[in-house]
Formats: sequence, C-alpha cells, structure tokens
Amino acid sequence: MRDIVSCFSENAVNVSHSSCSSSHSSNDACIISPTLLVPSLQNQVSAIYKVILSTKKPLLVRVTWCKNQTGQGLILNFGDDDEDDPSTCFKLNTNLRFFRKKKGNKVIEANHSKIEVFWDLSSVKYDAGPEPVNGFYVLVMVDSEISLVLGDIDEETVTRKFKKTTPVAKVSLISRQEHCSGNTLYSTKAQFSDTGIVHDVLIRFGGENEGLKHPVLSVYIDKKTVIRVKRLQWNFRGNQTIFVDGLSVDLMWDVHDWFFKPVTGSAIFMFRTRSGFDSRLWLEEKLLQKDQDRHGFSLLIYACKNT
Repeated sequence: MRDIVSCFSENAVNVSHSSCSSSHSSNDACIISPTLLVPSLQNQVSAIYKVILSTKKPLLVRVTWCKNQTGQGLILNFGDDDEDDPSTCFKLNTNLRFFRKKKGNKVIEANHSKIEVFWDLSSVKYDAGPEPVNGFYVLVMVDSEISLVLGDIDEETVTRKFKKTTPVAKVSLISRQEHCSGNTLYSTKAQFSDTGIVHDVLIRFGGENEGLKHPVLSVYIDKKTVIRVKRLQWNFRGNQTIFVDGLSVDLMWDVHDWFFKPVTGSAIFMFRTRSGFDSRLWLEEKLLQKDQDRHGFSLLIYACKNT
C-alpha cells in the first residue's frame, strides 16, 4: 500500500456534501442514475473498537464477521495479542449446518485481562453479507466491566445479567474494513462520527456499457455524487476531500490492479475523517498508531473481481 500513499496530493479538492462535486461539469446529474447492476457481495467485515476502561489503558477490540463457500463465522481479537492464537481470541462458527451452540458465554485470558464473551444468535437474521442485521447480540466484559455491546440487546436484559452498578466502558468505532467481490458496484453504510447519522455509500464504475470512451469512477453518499473521476485508466490512484456531517473526510482510491490484472484485479477505497489539526494525509506506517490516538474514523473497502 506504500505506493498508493506516495501518489496522494497534498492539495485535496474540497467537495461539499450538500451539493455536487466542484469537479463535475454543469451537465452532470447530482442524483445517482438508475442501474441494473447488483452490488457486489461482502465476504468479510472487520470493525475495530477503542474501549476506554476505567482501570486500564485503552483496549482495541477487533470484531470480524466472515463468510465464504465453506462456512460463516465470528472472530473477536483483543489488543495486540496474536490473532492466530486460539487461546487469546474468540471464534464462533455460525454456519447454519454446524452451528449448535447459538447462545452461551466463554471466558478467555487476553491482554493481561479476564475477558468474558456472551452471545445469543438464536434468532439472528442476515442479508446477503456475513454481518447480522438483527435478532442477535454479542456482549464483551473486560475485568467485570461492560466493554462492548453489539446487536439488539436491551437495557432490561443487561440488567438481568449484571448488577445496575456494573461499570460501563466508553466505546468508539475507529475503523471498519470490508472485503467484497463480484461486479463493479459496491454498496455499504458508514457513520463517520459517534454523533453523526448513518450514510449510504455507493461506489460505481461506469463507461463500459454506457457509450463512454473511457471508464469513470463515481462515488455517492446518500445518492448524491461526491466525486466523479474521468479517464480512470490514467487517474487510477488519487484522493479528494469531501465534507460529511461537518467533517473533512479524505477519500482515496487505487484501482490500478483492476485494469492491469484482469483475472485477479482488485480495487481499494479509503475514507478517513480528518481533524482540524491534520495538515496532510497520514503515512502508511503510522496508520494504526494514529487510529489509536485520535477519535476519528476510517473505512477501507477492498473490492475483488472474484471470490
């Protein structure tokens, strides 16, 4: 990924979220046009949460939902422990053919802490992707402190499980990574701040079947065009800045392999909120450190042509 970072310009183009991109021509439509393409399917979604505990330094929790031809599952990783060490991470095979223990709890030792995971997927419902949409919950306790709650669990259920005086940690979603495969239309949702609303994000390649000489990359948020990159085979890497919910968001793309590796081609898209103190895009080797130190959010989409 180092080569993509080296190509970024220090002078990003600002795009207002409430209007069309300033790089559009006057004839370009602001609202997305209808398309017959079906969005690509997600096969893995990984979210990193920053948990602020009352007695220890912040803990990073990575939640990964995955789905492939052989199975489906959930993986929780804690802190800097080895992701492949089964003794320090929580794994659950949720394949409907083999999934028997749909409700339960498990205690593990990780990151010098006692971690207990409670889950209930007995009524879980999915769309086409690996991430549940409703009918489930996953709750993580770290050293007797409620640290992460995912899903539909309500306050009454939490009260039945724990005392009302049980401390609750502060949690922020700092990054999200999505792997998808299929055609040239990618659809997802993103919340760029803890207090912001959830936005529809759509990334679309066009041109091949639209009578255009050159392929075009279009990115939409809530059906409004925020960038439109023409002559994509020459502009296959780049960045622009857009504004969402009053935040500056760096939007970066690298679609080089999509053109020059026709069999295994892939594309990478990154959204990252920028604070008022940031004067430049972050460097690759400092990405994780920056995500831990700040309260921003980043979204990475890795799109493959094939599964």
